[in-house]
Amino acid sequence: MRKLKTSRQPEILDAALAIADERGLDALSMRAVAQRVGVTPMALYGYFRNKDELLDGLVGRLLTELAPAGPGGSWQERLTAVAQATRRVAREHPSVFPLLLFRSSVTPDGVRVVDAIYQALLEAGVPEAEVPRVERLVSTFVLGFAVSEVNGRFSGTSNASRARRGGEDAPAHRRLAEHLTVDDWDAEFAADLADLMRIIRPV
Repeated sequence: MRKLKTSRQPEILDAALAIADERGLDALSMRAVAQRVGVTPMALYGYFRNKDELLDGLVGRLLTELAPAGPGGSWQERLTAVAQATRRVAREHPSVFPLLLFRSSVTPDGVRVVDAIYQALLEAGVPEAEVPRVERLVSTFVLGFAVSEVNGRFSGTSNASRARRGGEDAPAHRRLAEHLTVDDWDAEFAADLADLMRIIRPV
């Protein structure tokens, strides 16, 4: 077994992410990560004291992929970039992505993502007192859509299936039957973002 160098925390997190991607979060353990990195489990504890800290590190690792590259572009473009990056990360790491909903993060990367959203909302003209609330509205929608898409809650036929099974107890489903099948989730996500932009700064 080799010793970890002081700068090996990113290597540990990459190994943990790979294990979770391949086998799910239930397979993630300090021992499994140590084996993947090629060290003893004790060698990891100088970086992460337990699995909870490792999971918090994974949240930070995912957030590095959400932070915008720079301040350029309009506020709408910057919010859209963060939203699209969030959806992409959910597709790439479906087992780990739900952690973003269930675990808070005060890592520098987490702060940077939220601060970028704050800046965009301020530029949009949202009153300062309302910015934190509107950020939560935007973030909750984006995270919820992304996790629903990758965990199977959304499907092209889910609403139509409910309409068929509901019988007389689903009159609204029957009325809307021709509109219930979604063929293009990209278009729906874009339309939802456009609705949010209008809420943020009505035309």
